[in-house]
Amino acid sequence: MSRVLTTCIYCGCGCGLYLVSDGKKLTGAYPSRNHPVSRGALCVKGWNSYEFSNDLNRLTSPLIKKDGKFILASWDEALELVVKKFKHYKDTFGSDSLAFLSSAKTTNEENFLMMKLARAVFKTNNIDHCARLCHASTIAGLSLAFGSGAMTNSINEFEDAEVILVTGSDTTAQHPLIGSRIINAVKDKGAKLIVIDPRRIQLADMAAIYAQPRCGTDVAWINGLIYVIIEENLYDRKFIEERTEGFSELKKVVEDYTPEFVEKITAIPKEKIIEAARLYAKARKSMIVYSMGITQHTTGVDNVASLANLAMVTGHIGFESTGVNPLRGQNNVQGSCDAGALPDVYSGYQKVTDENVKMKFEQAWNVEDLPSKIGLTVTEIISAAGDGKIKGLYIMGENPVISDPDSNHVRKCLSKVEFLVVQDIFLTDTAEYADVILPGAGFAEKDGTFTNTERRVERIRKVISPPGQAKADWEILCEIAGRTGYKGMDYKHPSEIMDEMASLTPVYGGINYDKLEPYGIQWPCPTKDHPGTPILHKEKFTKGKGTFTPRTYIQPAESTDDEYNFVLTTGRIYWHWHTRTMTNRTSTLERESPEPYVEMNYEDAQNLQIRDDQLIKVSSRRGSIILKVKAGNIVPKGTLFIPFHYREAAANILTILAVDPVAKIPEYKVCAVKVERI
Repeated sequence: MSRVLTTCIYCGCGCGLYLVSDGKKLTGAYPSRNHPVSRGALCVKGWNSYEFSNDLNRLTSPLIKKDGKFILASWDEALELVVKKFKHYKDTFGSDSLAFLSSAKTTNEENFLMMKLARAVFKTNNIDHCARLCHASTIAGLSLAFGSGAMTNSINEFEDAEVILVTGSDTTAQHPLIGSRIINAVKDKGAKLIVIDPRRIQLADMAAIYAQPRCGTDVAWINGLIYVIIEENLYDRKFIEERTEGFSELKKVVEDYTPEFVEKITAIPKEKIIEAARLYAKARKSMIVYSMGITQHTTGVDNVASLANLAMVTGHIGFESTGVNPLRGQNNVQGSCDAGALPDVYSGYQKVTDENVKMKFEQAWNVEDLPSKIGLTVTEIISAAGDGKIKGLYIMGENPVISDPDSNHVRKCLSKVEFLVVQDIFLTDTAEYADVILPGAGFAEKDGTFTNTERRVERIRKVISPPGQAKADWEILCEIAGRTGYKGMDYKHPSEIMDEMASLTPVYGGINYDKLEPYGIQWPCPTKDHPGTPILHKEKFTKGKGTFTPRTYIQPAESTDDEYNFVLTTGRIYWHWHTRTMTNRTSTLERESPEPYVEMNYEDAQNLQIRDDQLIKVSSRRGSIILKVKAGNIVPKGTLFIPFHYREAAANILTILAVDPVAKIPEYKVCAVKVERI
């Protein structure tokens, strides 16, 4: 038996673990004792992260759809067809008739190559990935305030915080190793915890203050905290004067958000608004933690910018155990954004509209005429495919049929696209619509890097060979580029790709595989001798002075009425991950939570004469699903919660295709539904 140190495939914590193999298949996993994140511990998904790799339903050979059925094909046949079709669409309809969806499950190197394939080879900026669906508003909101859209501090710092404000994050379920740090801070070191969330999450039980706002009212309660802080002279005048701009505008906007006014909007008692503001502002070290409960709104950028305002007005930013700390959803959401798999930026968030940036990449890639028009986002790509504007669509490691909002709309659009390529490890719901399926390698079957939520770039290492004829995603992308005649993607190993990415990406400038041994390094790491950066914005903000960006409360896109009288919110649970293509092939995880369900308040269930575990029909204006009820006190009256993992009753059949106007992130967290007994 052999063991190899690598990085977990699931959430953004980036835990270090050892995979055990017999040389042919994986047989186990256990945590790295010395890794700075895992520290000898793993969540249940990490302990079982090896099992899905051995599933007998792995894709092992290319498939081509003929007469409505998939048939086995050689790599030559499949790749030649992909290249032929994509070149035809490019030559006939223009480069923007093509689009590419990259993946936060794949490596930094593979995301870098996907954006290079789209831009250098096929000359389009129509490239995006699932970060659009979870943290696009983080990048936009924090960049606006600080100049950088990343977690400002480090995971280990939670244990030394005096106050931790958790909002829009079921941390112990979604990021368990970070949740454990917060628990340690409260139980062992006396930290005070503030939890503000529509669901009564596990951390609420140990919170000094727990408040349950109405879904979609975050700007109002954050402005309410800032109002109290200014009104009671709890703000950091020196920090504001020396390191920020725009305070007078913020002060003017929040004047309206008295605790009484905020209570009417949010249902949070005014006393709790005052108490939370005082607790957060008076501490020396206060940290803000948030996730998709903040970002997945039509006002996602406003929510994030408001949290940045709260941190700056108190001076809780740029120091140890402070800051604004978004918890990234998937294992490589941070890295796939860093690598430039976005429609408006190259790697390192260098804008496609900047002529100097464009020239730099043209010279490095030995090409001309890189596109400078901002491309389409995920939801725009799907809709454009349905409208016939996107002729060829290439999807790597994404399952938009389950993960994107308004699933019926997605299915309709994918059924209309002329040519769809899906590159994955399993035959997903999305792959069923493909014309060509390319079998990729799993995380244990290739080398590369992931970047976790604290900006730690970490190695993954090959443990076993891919099954059958499956290949690493980076190898497939290189072969496609080579078959078009492009000579600039002839790599022998992912380390060469990282070297190129580092040479073009200032925040990764000093990173190479040797420097990443054994447990990675946090960017910015601009030079080879740089030690990495655990805390951002220490002396000054990335953009110079931090900018207050005041926001006013705006209602969600869809409100309840007499017919659709419940608010639906969606999210993750502890036992499963994303679209469940991996966890439903893991016996322990599937055993613990095998079927979909909807959380409902006890009183609502009693009023509707619905029993616990009874099947009900939940409908929105877009579709209906049938699933069992879990009645309790986790959600307030009038609110439902459905995990989005289950294809058997996909929550995203119900969600609305409304997006934030800046970040274009969908509003997964609020839509109107009705309930019918069966």
